[in-house]
Amino acid sequence: MKPKQRWGTEESRAYLFFVLPAVLIYWAVTAFPFIFSIALSLTDYGGGRLFCADTPLHFVGLSHYSFMFNDRYFWLAFRNNFLIILISIFGQIPLGFILAYLLHRKLVRCPGFFQSVIYLPTILPAVVVGILWQSFFNPYGPFTEIVQRFIPGWENNLFLDFKTAMPPVLFVILWMYTGNYLIIFLANLQKIEPELMEAAKIDGASEGQIMRYVILPILSGVIAVSAILAITGSLNSFSLIWAMTQGNPARMTSVLSIYMYHTAFTGAPNYPLANAISTFIVCTSLLLVLITKVLEKRLGGES
Repeated sequence: MKPKQRWGTEESRAYLFFVLPAVLIYWAVTAFPFIFSIALSLTDYGGGRLFCADTPLHFVGLSHYSFMFNDRYFWLAFRNNFLIILISIFGQIPLGFILAYLLHRKLVRCPGFFQSVIYLPTILPAVVVGILWQSFFNPYGPFTEIVQRFIPGWENNLFLDFKTAMPPVLFVILWMYTGNYLIIFLANLQKIEPELMEAAKIDGASEGQIMRYVILPILSGVIAVSAILAITGSLNSFSLIWAMTQGNPARMTSVLSIYMYHTAFTGAPNYPLANAISTFIVCTSLLLVLITKVLEKRLGGES
């Protein structure tokens, strides 16, 4: 018993030695700033020294959250974030899966070429992509010339009209990040034994039936993980939209991260309100991830 207890003690020390640095870094970089952000959102901090006698902090409760929920720009940004989540879950993931299936089953020629072309946008800096597409969609860009070939005299007011400002942004998001899910699904499709699909094909199953009844159940856990990645990535979108529109016109393309930026760093800074917005973003992300996990379990998904 003594050697076993001694080994257990050494194992615990080794475990603590390797895990403790990572835990400390996590608390210093992620957990503590999040807790501190929540605390700051409940005060009237005005941007001066935090712990100073001449500028004491006062507890104001949920007043900043109340202001946030009554601000029309908050709901506008939240709506745009919700649209991005929808285009990510119901656009990027299905499209990435279909493209991965076509390439894996070699239903198109030169699969390596198409895989590289589709994945290429994901490795480009988001700011560069935003500037390029902003130039493409601007009133004097290539998009205007292309449309005018079919509709002479057409005026490009995409980024000037409230109703048409957001669709180009959603299109670019769909174009840029679909390659991520293509690679995820392609990697997991390669783990499936080809004999399963060949047996289904011998039994008379079509490609659509193989995809629906053989591949999709196996990859249900991967789909759930992809949905979680889509949700968290959608709520953190900033650089691409900022490079394309900066939230204009009149904040019609603003998202929660841009709304938070405007609150904290433009005009009269309101740091507690900005921290309230960031807390809402994190809590919303966790809630949506939890809902995704619950749906995964109810649908019988396997990770």
